Amino acid sequence: MRTTLTLDPDVSELLEKETHRQQKPFKQVVNEALRKGLTQSVRPQHRVRVVGYHSELRPGFDAARFNALADELEDAVLLRVGDHGSPVKYKGSSRKARRQ
Repeated sequence: MRTTLTLDPDVSELLEKETHRQQKPFKQVVNEALRKGLTQSVRPQHRVRVVGYHSELRPGFDAARFNALADELEDAVLLRVGDHGSPVKYKGSSRKARRQ
């Protein structure tokens, strides 16, 4: 099959270097490179087996609150960093952020 293909400059340079290195015709180098690239992407990936185990929460832990706790911790970190990346210090027992 005859077709026209526009190559990016870096790809063209790689193909020209490979043609010179292998001392093969340009057409053959392009076909081999395309064939190799297209067949490698179709190969099946290595399978990973994950073994799970049964676990239960200890009494007193509420699974529904874990996301809320994560949000609160993230908010606390953001308050400490402040708007411009400078640390914010807390005054008193209140958790409200105030710059000193």
